[in-house]
Amino acid sequence: MNFTAVGAIYRFEMARFFRTITQSLVSPVLSTSLYFVVFGTAIGSRIEEIDGVSYGAFIVPGLIMLTVMTQATSNASFGIYFPKFIGTIYELLSAPVNFLEITIGYVGAAATKAMFIGLIILITSFFFVDITIAHPLAMFAFLFLTCLSFALLGFIIGIWAGNFEQLQLIPLLVITPLVFLGGSFYSISMLPPIWQNITLFNPVVYLISGFRWSFFGTADVPIALSLGAISLFTLLCMTVIWWIFRTGWRIRA
Repeated sequence: MNFTAVGAIYRFEMARFFRTITQSLVSPVLSTSLYFVVFGTAIGSRIEEIDGVSYGAFIVPGLIMLTVMTQATSNASFGIYFPKFIGTIYELLSAPVNFLEITIGYVGAAATKAMFIGLIILITSFFFVDITIAHPLAMFAFLFLTCLSFALLGFIIGIWAGNFEQLQLIPLLVITPLVFLGGSFYSISMLPPIWQNITLFNPVVYLISGFRWSFFGTADVPIALSLGAISLFTLLCMTVIWWIFRTGWRIRA
């Protein structure tokens, strides 16, 4: 393992994050604060509790998941797409660095950024609602695995994308709708039976449910299924990345 190369990629990506701190950190926090104001106040005044939890506190895990999924994907996709765009990817590919080291550098930085933003949003939520974390270690584990898996997905998107429009296509048109329809602002038990069954085909449901369980001890699906879903998704993304570097798809053309 070439730790020097991994560290160089990681530090470069983290430096870019801090150079654009307003866009990278302040913007997500402000957006999440607006969600608290709109959903927590307007809707929360009509929905007092869900599963014994105040509505304002109930939406906290969903808001964190919404932010970290989109941020991890966007950061990782842009991180690998930009070297492709300016042509420096070939210098990286010709260096004595294997695909695992490249992936760890870019994906590790993107996951770190997303997790940092997620923790900042968690701290921000304490200013709006009274919240208690029932299983702190499980919360950190779910947060880390979510940031890692979606950073891997973003890495794949960055390699696939042929322009900046495609770079934002999947985060905006796929991930964000799946999060909104995955129980981020409601419990799927509130849906009619047929829609509950349909919602179970949404993979994001299992991530949000497991993360919410770590806060309140209640979940829409069993925790074992949540862990299995995120582990399978992570393994699938890693397999796709291995195949991309093995074949050179979209990176050597």
